[in-house]
Amino acid sequence: MKPTIEILERTKKNSETNKDEVFTKLYRYMLRPDLYYIAYEKLYSNNGAATKGVNDDTADGFSDEKIDKIIKSLTDESYSPKPSRRAYIKKQNGKKRPLGLPTFTDKLVQEVLRMILESIYEPVFLDSSHGFRPKRDCHTALKAVQYQLNGARWFIEGDIKGCFDNIDHSVLIGFINNKIKDARLIKLICKFLKAGYMEDFQYNNTYSGTPQGGIVSPILANIYLHELDKFVEKMSIEFQAPKKRYVTSEYSKISSAMARSKKKLEKAVEAGDYAERNSLRQKIKSLRSELLKTPCKSQTDKKIKYVRYADDCAPRMRGQAVQTA
Repeated sequence: MKPTIEILERTKKNSETNKDEVFTKLYRYMLRPDLYYIAYEKLYSNNGAATKGVNDDTADGFSDEKIDKIIKSLTDESYSPKPSRRAYIKKQNGKKRPLGLPTFTDKLVQEVLRMILESIYEPVFLDSSHGFRPKRDCHTALKAVQYQLNGARWFIEGDIKGCFDNIDHSVLIGFINNKIKDARLIKLICKFLKAGYMEDFQYNNTYSGTPQGGIVSPILANIYLHELDKFVEKMSIEFQAPKKRYVTSEYSKISSAMARSKKKLEKAVEAGDYAERNSLRQKIKSLRSELLKTPCKSQTDKKIKYVRYADDCAPRMRGQAVQTA
């Protein structure tokens, strides 16, 4: 049997070659054991591998029998994610942010699902997106700002409040349906979205959002916000306007006056007219001083540059649009 990771690499290349390709029959990859071993290796090295969810299921209970049990439940579609255990982490401003802690079995399944979704969507996501993506973070976003926004005059910063908590499930599923036509995979994603959470021994439904702390949550949020990225990209193309002229008319006028004065100065020097020479030198000095105070570039062009990222300490998405004129 061909390793599933190689199949996903091929899927990734197909998605990169044809951005509009629609994928089917992806659920079968959820039933291949080799992906669960890869998922386990990634999860076991994480500090939260031993963190318990709503039960005692942790990384220590991993085995071939566990994988077989998971695959069997996925095959007959009896698999049902457990609610996440709700915990809270402190923010820098002293407030607390809710965090969901899934069971290890659910983490395994989510990691496999994440690998499948990433192979399809990662080549499709735009370069403006830096949040929770491989080899991308706040630092790559800062580099994009540094190299792309030279000469920017206006900065617009936006913070999406409660991004993970307020994602509309039906809208998200609609976006995924545009790219993936696999009812069983969509159904599995819906199960994770509707799994709910436990807080103070009380079960709570999740009517919106993707659970913070869930392994599959970041890529689901990126799928959702990819539509925002596409909207801003389209808007920037429509907004963009070329320069009407390179330098301002004021700068050109003074520059031309200096050029004429320099030619007159050359003739005055050749003719030996010292009075005219001194007068012209004083005039050129005055013009040069005025030129240094006059804006050079016309700045009649219009551009929008957009960068979206997520800070490192918490799964919060940020967007920044920049207009240069």
